[in-house]
Amino acid sequence: MVDEIEDDGAPGWDAIDAALKAVYPTQAPQHYGPVLRSLLGGEDPLDGISAYWNDTPLPHWHFVSYGFSELYEKESDDPSTSGYGFELSFRVAAAAGSEPPPWAMNFLQNLARYVFANGKVFQQGHYLNAGGPIAADTDTLLRHVAFMRDPQLPPRETPNGSLAFLQVIGLTDDEMEAVKRWSTTGVLEALLPKMPLWITDIARGSLLDDPALAAAVAEGAAREGSQTAYLFLEKLGGLVQGEGDAQQVTVTLGARQVESLLALLPARLLFGQPLTLVGNDRQITLSPAAANALVVEGDALECQLAPATVQALVATVMPRRGTYAIPGWPALQVVVEPSELRDAEGTVVRTIG
Repeated sequence: MVDEIEDDGAPGWDAIDAALKAVYPTQAPQHYGPVLRSLLGGEDPLDGISAYWNDTPLPHWHFVSYGFSELYEKESDDPSTSGYGFELSFRVAAAAGSEPPPWAMNFLQNLARYVFANGKVFQQGHYLNAGGPIAADTDTLLRHVAFMRDPQLPPRETPNGSLAFLQVIGLTDDEMEAVKRWSTTGVLEALLPKMPLWITDIARGSLLDDPALAAAVAEGAAREGSQTAYLFLEKLGGLVQGEGDAQQVTVTLGARQVESLLALLPARLLFGQPLTLVGNDRQITLSPAAANALVVEGDALECQLAPATVQALVATVMPRRGTYAIPGWPALQVVVEPSELRDAEGTVVRTIG
């Protein structure tokens, strides 16, 4: 454990401390800082992480980051926002008397590396595939995270601009699929009775194994549709051939994500909203329309689908290798190719489709 950085010119740091003092007025946190700050060549991007013990509603460690916002002097050109505009919090279930688990702090540092490397900013309702167990070297079923406003840490103004506290919440595969089919807020509000304060427990199974919760989530998705406007695909191709009325498009997908697409398609288009498929070098927008049509402008491809075609596509395409003609619209065909899952060494451990 490293003592907190003492710096009289740290108004952003002081603002985070003040927010936490309101929740934990008598508790001195365990604070972890890098041996060498990143600005001086250190490997950890965050300037620090504080851990507070919380007994209610379930025993857990409450972690809060220091480093996504401007902790010291104002450097960015936006006076209204402090740095990236947020800090991360993370509530991790723990036994009384236990020490803060190192994996949780490592995970927060990895999230910081992700943000600092590509400039992508987390916001309320965002979610992320962790690419494996969120707790390294464990068999936890939690392999995804979502971000919601910390229920005990409201946004606040600092001398360097506004700051929100986004809580990291661990989710299972099927819980994440439910988020995509409905919304982050909808699913997490439905799960809240079984996940108070959205505490992450790496030992738990899927909360959707509870039939009542699963039914509530399914009803919400059926009522409101999906708020997922973009689906990122590891394999996506769009080959356009012909001209005019003879124009045809072949959309190529990996089998691994076909089920996600088939679930999202009606949840978006039948509710009047488009769904954009995003690949490494290709983007295809599927839009609701009264009649089927292809719109090609340069590299941009839009498939306008009538409701009957949406239903036909969902009923026809399968998550296994094959070429699928879509009944009622011969201008569109879907090719599904096998997806290979690889381990950390790049060895294929499973083939889907």
